[in-house]
Amino acid sequence: MRKPVIAGNWKLYKTKQEALSLVEELAPLVADAGQVEIVVAPVFTVLPSLVPAVAGTQINLAAQDVFWEEEGAYTGEVSSRMLLDAGASYVIIGHSERREYFGETDETVNKKIKAALNGPLIPIFCIGETLAAREAGETFKVLERQVKGGLAGIGAAQFAPVIIAYEPVWAIGTGKTATDAQAQEAHAFIRGVVSELYGAAAAGKVRILYGGSVKPENVKGLMACSDIDGALVGGASLKAASFASIVNFGQ
Repeated sequence: MRKPVIAGNWKLYKTKQEALSLVEELAPLVADAGQVEIVVAPVFTVLPSLVPAVAGTQINLAAQDVFWEEEGAYTGEVSSRMLLDAGASYVIIGHSERREYFGETDETVNKKIKAALNGPLIPIFCIGETLAAREAGETFKVLERQVKGGLAGIGAAQFAPVIIAYEPVWAIGTGKTATDAQAQEAHAFIRGVVSELYGAAAAGKVRILYGGSVKPENVKGLMACSDIDGALVGGASLKAASFASIVNFGQ
């Protein structure tokens, strides 16, 4: 039985006080959600301030990115060791916004996943096709390339903690959501690629999240799909009530 993961990617929102207020409001709303793994990903500067706020709650902390070196002359970067020191236990890697705006490639994503695993941090490894790729019938081709490229050189034992997040780029922040059938089809394909790389047992254990305009209104349908193990939530994670409603989808 794969434990669902509901992760909130706060992106470039929330100062320290705003983040504290959100967590304080959220914690009691998800206090009974022990059947779900709850993760929130604030900006780097907020992480240490949230450690005492989430202590004793169901909420875990993630960073939104990581660099692949532990230290050195890399102005502006943050290493896995530093993220652990700041209180993170998860890290989002390869989000489509990082790929689109900051030049992330399958190669750099691969290096970051390896750095996170060595941290050790739990990577939330993001993949997904653009609208152009989907309309050209290349969805599976893109997903296979991203999965295999991102996981290159990572053995089965190392891979075990990795969480994969499928986010069709055309559905992120647009209000559009893949239909339940579209999402399930993509998730099943991704699980098949993992099976090819690591075997059926590993594929049966890996958790694959759906991301892309997840809201309280559509989460139940998505979570009813056999290969969808949770959600990577954007805008709806910025308000306690809506994010709690998604976390509590099964109640």
